[in-house]
Amino acid sequence: MQIPRLHPDTIEEIKQRADIVDIVSQYVVLRKRGKDFVGLCPFHDEKTPSFTVSQTKQMYYCFGCQAGGNAIKFLMDLGKQSFAEVVLDLARRYQVPIQTLAPEQRQELQRHISLREKLYEVLASAAQFYQHALRQSQGEKAYQYLLRDRQLQEETIQRFGLGYSPSGWETLHRYLVEDKHYPVQLLEKAGLIKPRQGGGGYYDVFRDRLMIPIRDVQGRIIAFGARTLSDEQPKYLNSPETELFSKGKTLFALDQAKTGISQSDQAVVVEGYFDAIALHAAGITNVVASLGTALSIEQVRSILRYTESKELILNFDADKAGNIATERAIGEIASLAYKGEVQLKILNIPDGKDADEYLDTHTPEEYIKLLATAPLWLDWQIQQIIHNRDLKQATDFQQVSQQIVNLLKNIDNNDTRNYYISHCAEILSLGDTRLIPLRMENLLTQIAPTRVITNKPLPPQKKWYSPTPTPSPISGDKSLLELAESLLLRVYLHCPEQRQAIFQTLEARNLEFSLSHHRLLWQKILELTGEELDLISRLQNKYLELSEPIEVISHLFHLTEKTQKDILRTPQVVQAAMAVMERVFTEKRNRYFLELWEKTGAESDYQSFYKEKIRLQELESQRQFSITDLL
Repeated sequence: MQIPRLHPDTIEEIKQRADIVDIVSQYVVLRKRGKDFVGLCPFHDEKTPSFTVSQTKQMYYCFGCQAGGNAIKFLMDLGKQSFAEVVLDLARRYQVPIQTLAPEQRQELQRHISLREKLYEVLASAAQFYQHALRQSQGEKAYQYLLRDRQLQEETIQRFGLGYSPSGWETLHRYLVEDKHYPVQLLEKAGLIKPRQGGGGYYDVFRDRLMIPIRDVQGRIIAFGARTLSDEQPKYLNSPETELFSKGKTLFALDQAKTGISQSDQAVVVEGYFDAIALHAAGITNVVASLGTALSIEQVRSILRYTESKELILNFDADKAGNIATERAIGEIASLAYKGEVQLKILNIPDGKDADEYLDTHTPEEYIKLLATAPLWLDWQIQQIIHNRDLKQATDFQQVSQQIVNLLKNIDNNDTRNYYISHCAEILSLGDTRLIPLRMENLLTQIAPTRVITNKPLPPQKKWYSPTPTPSPISGDKSLLELAESLLLRVYLHCPEQRQAIFQTLEARNLEFSLSHHRLLWQKILELTGEELDLISRLQNKYLELSEPIEVISHLFHLTEKTQKDILRTPQVVQAAMAVMERVFTEKRNRYFLELWEKTGAESDYQSFYKEKIRLQELESQRQFSITDLL
């Protein structure tokens, strides 16, 4: 179920009850300094506290990494949760009644929340049952498998909550229904039991299998993976899709790996549960496992939240099946890799071993060295293309060349593309350096065909006027325009007495914000017209609730010593910012009428061009000081 939009009253009541100092202090050691509290920022490494929490404003801000917001934003960023998830968690914690924008949806939402809570509860009870069964006589075979075959320590077995499902058809069913009094329908919705064909009761989904709890990023059990202890197929069996569990969105051990990923600034994805468990047991904790499906973009994005470098290493098996799995994974996320949104590398362990097998005969340090030397995905792909191909044979050469072209033509970055064109030309030249230029030319022709350029004659020069546009000090200078718009928005947000004047001036001059993130912020401000009390807090909630990107404008919600001084010169700041913004629009109109006049030669177009030119000169003379003085 998609959670409906929550009523603003619910959000406001949660903000009133959830004191930001209480919430932040659960994760950060805070010390009182003047009116505020300070501590070490949880969003970046620092030794000197630059993280400030204001109890009066109910906001936090880091002067080191510019992270900032309210209590909801803090929990969203720290736990990588959605706005709705955080609000619902806080509502449960502070016992705030849930309201939605549509009253008729409230009962449905309450049922939805209640169902999810019950599913978490019954899955946790099932996990306890499986863990208990592992240490009974019936679970001895599974327990010895973990100790002897997998060489796991008791601490690791407990950390991952490993267990055993007895061989009986209704063992778990009877325990949860008869002893724990859970409804049968709840067990079915949790994916623990299935109805018998033709009716007549239910049977356990998992029987005589080693049980591996699958958790969400918050550590709550949402499903199970199960390995057979006999010849039964499939070898591994996962829970079915449920309200809580989707294989294409979940990664095994992400709850335990997220800290390791952040600390190492690198994420490793392996194929199997026990590859991930073995690596964690060896102290390599930045590892997750896929769940037998192709790695999806959604899964990759969930990992990349925890790494600044966006470095992702796929360590699938080096056999044929593993290479196919790697190709499938690359196929899903190649679009991100081509754009540079993920620094994708591929690790094939020598001798075709998986990570668990490798650690039987090698040290964790040796595995870490393999990670450090893992090739970029393009290099790995090229090696796969030429593997077992005889480039001296015309057919193989042609097929390899075409596959290389298909691989490289999607690279957007010119430097990267040129590097790989040169690299592949060397491969295709078979050691004959004289052939490299020819191979490069052939690849270039296919990857980036030469554009046909036509020599269009310039419009005839007007004899009665030779236009020489006045060079603008801000043409193309996005940074100056961004500074002007930022200053104007900051004044609007922090100086309520100036809001009406700014709004009226923008309307009178027919001005708009040019930069998309400023334009979106202004749109949100206009939507809150009439609700200008606590405007900044309301804007933050609006961005968070609608999942709009807030990072690019969050600095506008806070005042440093520098920006505090800037807005003290409010009239000059507003005038200078308006002048910069109007110059941008006037320059656009000036260029438009100039181009139009050059095409038509009409005197009316020239008059429009000249009018805008005069206005540019007026704007320049009106500026009492340069906005760059505020830098």
